[in-house]
Amino acid sequence: MARRAGERDDDERGGGGPANGTGARIWLPLNALRAFEAVAKQQSFTAAAASLHVSQSALSRHVGRLEELIGRRLFDRKPGGVTLTAEGAALLPVLTASFDRIETTLRGLRQESAGPRLLRVHMPPTFLTVFGMGLLKEFRAAFPDVLIDVSSTNGVGLPAQRALDVAVVFDKPRVDDRVRDLLWTVSCTPAASPDMVAETAETAGGSLERVLARAELLHVKLEDEPFGVFWADYVRQRGLTIDERRGLAFDTEALAVQWAVGGGGVVLIDERTWGPEVTAGRLVTLGPRVDTAYGYYLTLHPDDLHDPAIALFRSFLIGRFAQQGA
Repeated sequence: MARRAGERDDDERGGGGPANGTGARIWLPLNALRAFEAVAKQQSFTAAAASLHVSQSALSRHVGRLEELIGRRLFDRKPGGVTLTAEGAALLPVLTASFDRIETTLRGLRQESAGPRLLRVHMPPTFLTVFGMGLLKEFRAAFPDVLIDVSSTNGVGLPAQRALDVAVVFDKPRVDDRVRDLLWTVSCTPAASPDMVAETAETAGGSLERVLARAELLHVKLEDEPFGVFWADYVRQRGLTIDERRGLAFDTEALAVQWAVGGGGVVLIDERTWGPEVTAGRLVTLGPRVDTAYGYYLTLHPDDLHDPAIALFRSFLIGRFAQQGA
């Protein structure tokens, strides 16, 4: 945002109307808009100025001129920081989405001129381990001109602060500005190793409730979700009276299943994901299946439906899961 001597700010170049009578696009104070976005995200003029490598006074001047231009305050300034006004809260998501689209388009144009297209793909860890690695290998073999940059985080919904083209997310149904293709709805069934089942069933008299009361319960941690959320839901739906808060917690479902296969406890599995472990006899299901509120969704921005690489990847992934009877 620095400028050379004698060069005017874009905020100093005239009013907010069309440049001429031909219907030209309205003048946009881009530096001021960047300053506003930075302050809104950092909730601090000091931190925003540091992130943009400008002085705090210059940043304040940009935001002040933007507020003068629209005739509304965008921030409530307080001793401990700043908060968005209603007008600021309305502007921020539109501005961020616009900047994201511009950045994505420019990056795509640069990549087209530089060579193969790079596709930024996100998948949850267990999905990536069980399904994703094979699918990505198959996709690359079929479309070698599309390079893949894979990221993975274990949480619900889209990961924050990540620039992505397409993502498989573990999430509840929701309505927002994204395209969401449901790959499948997750269900839960308690399962354990055959040896553990035989040993525990002898002392529990075959009762599922008694087996679970005596066994170690294995949990999967999810960011921003309460501990033991899946066991709590299973116990509630089945009307059981066990303490579901005990046991071990793992960062990924794959680790919890590995521990269960080794005889370490009872894990709730999605049979769509872990059916091969049951078929091979490494796990035995102990009780009825219950549906959850969660599913795996292929997620992208609607503007990207016209991007050839993203559209290709979407069709490929949906087609593979449709073939598998998701």
